Amino acid sequence: MSNDIAAIGSLSTGNIDTYISSAYQIPVLTAEEERSLALRLRDDGDMMAARRLVLSHLRFVIRIARGYLGYGLPLPDLIQEGTVGLMKAVRRFEPDVGVRLVSFAVHWIRAEIHEYILRNWRIVKVATTKAQRKLFFNLRSSKKRLGWFTKQEVDDVAADLGVKPETVLEMESRLSSHDMAFDGHDDDDDESPSAPSTYLPDIRMEPAAALEREDNDGWQRERLFAALEQLDERSKTILRERWLNERKQTLHELAQQFNVSAERIRQIEKNAMNKLRVQLEF
Repeated sequence: MSNDIAAIGSLSTGNIDTYISSAYQIPVLTAEEERSLALRLRDDGDMMAARRLVLSHLRFVIRIARGYLGYGLPLPDLIQEGTVGLMKAVRRFEPDVGVRLVSFAVHWIRAEIHEYILRNWRIVKVATTKAQRKLFFNLRSSKKRLGWFTKQEVDDVAADLGVKPETVLEMESRLSSHDMAFDGHDDDDDESPSAPSTYLPDIRMEPAAALEREDNDGWQRERLFAALEQLDERSKTILRERWLNERKQTLHELAQQFNVSAERIRQIEKNAMNKLRVQLEF
């Protein structure tokens, strides 16, 4: 137990090598110790038991996280996400089933790491459907050579993973592309691809677009002021003072002006807003 405490103290350091070394110094629990701690957590809500279960399995999280280094994401982040999965597994672990925690937790550890990779591997999310997520983590291992798939390879992968060949081709194309900054790079390398800013038009300042935007803004203003005229004088004054004037009054200031409570001003404002919304929907 004293070794556990010493190792736990080292885990709080910011050095990843020290963290990994400390995690491997925490002894692995025996089956009996593991079951006893799991029962204390399940039956008594003992959080210290949960803590020991998590700490004793950090080495397995690190081992699994290292297997995902090929995606180019930081190892500390992968370990952190895997640890979240481990904590979820500890919370759901049932000691009476007869399965060791490490076997049960593998699914949860991998699931959290997978979610992290899918969120951060690219700026644009590359996998959204269940079939695409399955392909994302299996397509690389399915390649037998460098280069694009042949038709037979596409059909084989689709059959193995239970997806359509079109989905395999789409995901292969996504994985082969790369993120590109909108403004590109500062270098003048002629071989680098052109940045989108060099060929995508900016139509915001075109005369036709500016005129259309100005006409639409004017039309919306006319509708707003026409709807305001349908309100009673007190409601119009409250909305103008609260939203349209440069110096906006508070509820308490208006409450003093109309000799009512601030809550009453809020109610009048809310009712007036609802009436405006109905008018502007037509």
